[in-house]
Amino acid sequence: MTALRILVVDDDPTIAELLAETLESNGYLVCGIATTEDGAVTAAMRELPDLIIVDVTLGVGSGVRAIGLIQRTRPVPHIFMTGGVLPPGAWALMKPFKEAALLDAIYRAMATAA
Repeated sequence: MTALRILVVDDDPTIAELLAETLESNGYLVCGIATTEDGAVTAAMRELPDLIIVDVTLGVGSGVRAIGLIQRTRPVPHIFMTGGVLPPGAWALMKPFKEAALLDAIYRAMATAA
């Protein structure tokens, strides 16, 4: 079975790198890291991830808006990360995240998408 390809979108390089390392240590393939709304959309179109983990608030743009744009061209399961308010009905990963919560969020997002 091939590894799940995950796009990480976060404007904080420390969080993005920690998330990528945690994902890779659990057997996932991080197919890209984006830091802006436009970067997220471009990376999603180029890399065709199986799942996107995206921060709600980015320094440049919005993670919520990025997901909306991506979903118009290709439905992709996604998990929003935040330290604050979530979009209604969204799968959520609260910052700071724990590994078990991350793995559970991935499982739930992929099960719902299946």
